[in-house]
Amino acid sequence: QVQLVESGGDLVQPGGSLRLSCAASGSGFKAEYFNNYAIAWFRQVPGKEREAVQCIDSVEGTLTYTNSVKGRFTVSTDYAKSTVFLQMNDLKPEDTGVYYCAARTPYVVRAQCPDHPKYSDFDYWGQGTQVTVSS
Repeated sequence: QVQLVESGGDLVQPGGSLRLSCAASGSGFKAEYFNNYAIAWFRQVPGKEREAVQCIDSVEGTLTYTNSVKGRFTVSTDYAKSTVFLQMNDLKPEDTGVYYCAARTPYVVRAQCPDHPKYSDFDYWGQGTQVTVSS
């Protein structure tokens, strides 16, 4: 089993910044294999379906799924800490929601970020962290 724990969500004014963290651990997780996973950030806003935001893996690099965050959000990895970050700048009220990280398990080869992500593409999920952008 792999456990994912998100942190960093907060209330922030429009134009502000936050950095979310997703730390991996668990009985089925080994730190030296962390870069074999694909890790994605999803968000769920009120009244809408959960949507994929960005993803990172060691095969393709990074993918941005949501056009509205391009140039504002950046996903990165600290392998020493088995942690993936989502740096969010110039936050807008539309960015409000619960942000989740999700891990796609490697099998024979390293896991890759899917081009058209679905819930079922990811094997482990964190419990989410609330981001609220409001004045």
